[in-house]
Amino acid sequence: MKSLVLAEKPSVAKELARVLGCGAKQKSWYEGPKYVVTWALGHLVELAEPEDYNPAYKTWNLEDLPILPDKMNLKVIRETSHQYKAVAQLCKRSDIGELIIATDAGREGELVARWIMELAHWRKPFKRLWISSQTDMAIREGFAKLKAGRDYDRLYASAVCRAEADWLIGLNVTRALTSKYNAQLAAGRVQTPTLAMLMDREREINGFHPVPYWTVTADCGGFTALWRKDEKHDGRLYEKAEAEALAGRVKDKAAVVDTLRKTERTELPPLAYDLTELQRDANKRLGFSAKQTSNVLQRLYEQHKLVTYPRTDSRYLTSDMAPTFKNRLESVATGPYAALARPLLRKPLAITKRIVDDSKVTDHHAIIPTEQFVQLGALSPEERKLYDLIVRRFIALFYAPNRYDETSVVIRAGEERFYAKGYVQKDAGWKEVYSGAAAGSAAEADDEDEEEPAGDDDGGRGAGAGRAAAAHMPSQSLPELQNGQKLSVRGSRIGSFETKPPARHTEASLLARMAKHNLGTPATRADIIEKLLGTDTIERQQSRLVPTGKGRQLIELVADDLRTPELTARWEQELERIAQGKGDPKAFIADIRSKTVRLVAEVKASQKEYKPHNLTHTKCPECGQKMMETKGKRGKMLVCPSRECGFRRPAEPALSGRRCPQCHKRMELHDGKAGKYFQCRPCNVVEKLDAGPGAGGKAGRKQQAQLAKQFSDNVTLGSSLGDALKAALERDGKE
Repeated sequence: MKSLVLAEKPSVAKELARVLGCGAKQKSWYEGPKYVVTWALGHLVELAEPEDYNPAYKTWNLEDLPILPDKMNLKVIRETSHQYKAVAQLCKRSDIGELIIATDAGREGELVARWIMELAHWRKPFKRLWISSQTDMAIREGFAKLKAGRDYDRLYASAVCRAEADWLIGLNVTRALTSKYNAQLAAGRVQTPTLAMLMDREREINGFHPVPYWTVTADCGGFTALWRKDEKHDGRLYEKAEAEALAGRVKDKAAVVDTLRKTERTELPPLAYDLTELQRDANKRLGFSAKQTSNVLQRLYEQHKLVTYPRTDSRYLTSDMAPTFKNRLESVATGPYAALARPLLRKPLAITKRIVDDSKVTDHHAIIPTEQFVQLGALSPEERKLYDLIVRRFIALFYAPNRYDETSVVIRAGEERFYAKGYVQKDAGWKEVYSGAAAGSAAEADDEDEEEPAGDDDGGRGAGAGRAAAAHMPSQSLPELQNGQKLSVRGSRIGSFETKPPARHTEASLLARMAKHNLGTPATRADIIEKLLGTDTIERQQSRLVPTGKGRQLIELVADDLRTPELTARWEQELERIAQGKGDPKAFIADIRSKTVRLVAEVKASQKEYKPHNLTHTKCPECGQKMMETKGKRGKMLVCPSRECGFRRPAEPALSGRRCPQCHKRMELHDGKAGKYFQCRPCNVVEKLDAGPGAGGKAGRKQQAQLAKQFSDNVTLGSSLGDALKAALERDGKE
């Protein structure tokens, strides 16, 4: 009997088949002596749509909501039904005795396989391949240590609960909002609180009132110091006259070193990456979007086999991996990493519980390089940059801490005190790994804008004001100083500043907030951001994420419960409890259903209004309503707001091959009530699409050739008629 191996993607199936010796390639599977390897194309099966339960639901009506099927049915996805049929036929083969689930080792991967099995009525034994890398060695070891399929029933139950919750909440609330306000308004249990975070930041910015302030620094001969009232003060003066008076008092004043402190500081290496941390660093250092990072990382994992499983939420490694660390270092000891890795290979590695901790790893360990030999030249620029972040972070794990001396000094000039800090590097330690790296240190200070306190109405004099002072505190090389040493203030400088509002979120800072509030999973957060962008709910402004007019209104229309991250975070925690066997799937879904009823009722009872933010003056040629301008994959589109009408066209008319008879420029192609027509905007010349064979463009030239063949009585193009037509074609081409 053979084993049927179900992979998630064709590329993975191809590699599994090669390692397992399945050399016979068929259209939808590979076959060998012991194994038949087939694949899904992502999901092949999905939850049934409302119209599958009742054809009346195909039309969106507020009165039909909420839609709560007694039992959630499954259906084959039409676009990939051919592959499902192939897999289902393999499941029925009499020579196949067991199924090996080899989809991604996670919640979604489990759902991909189990839904196929359920719809195909698989009743034979099944096992689970659970590996964290795609190298040949990992695949062989994984097949030698297959897990019992039933061990992952709880993970499957968690995945089903997640899918059904998204269907019940997302579909019903989206239909309710769209039907109520006659606009395409999408809501969901994760995307809505994520949008709310962006709106909260927007309100903080809009409510911020900038306040001017001044600082005073003193030139103490070889270094500068910042005036502060005391150690807890931030150095800000909110009256310019006060700053000027202070600067005058200390100018040419004798000073003395009042306090001198030297402290040795130790900075440990950063932990290995989980997916969210890698997405954040790639956004900050490389300008990658979260989705871009996920896609590039997946190629490094599947295609190149250079990194371990990407969709992990752990930054720790397991003890059984420790013997492989040197092999991994040997594999990456090439190119710019050779000089960094080789010193580690000459001595025992410093492996501590800080980086290796089994108790902090659930499904998958942190993202690190595999033992696969790397050919850097085979990587694309994107892959190369992301791989660089992962490799340097892995190498840095085994370097010594960064050690430096911090010197802080307090200078007293009369009754005033000035503060300065200096740093002396003693041992760069792990920071050597990032010395000169193109991407910069991927482990420097936290996002400046991630936890930036909102400016309050008093201009930031309250909470968070002290933090801003650090930006004005000179960080410099200090001379040798002693307590009681006399100095002279050679001059003073007044700095003029203004309190600033908190920065808008980048993808890096938004990912951090989503992780902090347990919104989504590492594998889904990038898709949530892309969904908000794709529905014109938020937009990118350079590197920042900003709610659109649609997003601002949407967040006001949804229920309070759906806006707050606490509710969704509790759901995610319960899904994790279900995966661990501690939660009750039936109770979870019952709670989701009751929440759905309440959320839809709130939309129905709402008295709020929605006004499309992107209405234009262009009227729909079908129904006469003013059309909306939206952003699509092919540029800006004009869309009729009426769902019943659904007319849409490009906002910028497409240029045709037809040339204007007056200015000879290419004409625009329009679609009107009487059919398609050409228009030259500068000349305002209008021609119908079927204006005759004399028109330019490919269609016109084909018609001319057909006429020549039809009416030339088999005369060659060397005839007078042929010459005339040929000359006309040449003129048309030049024009």
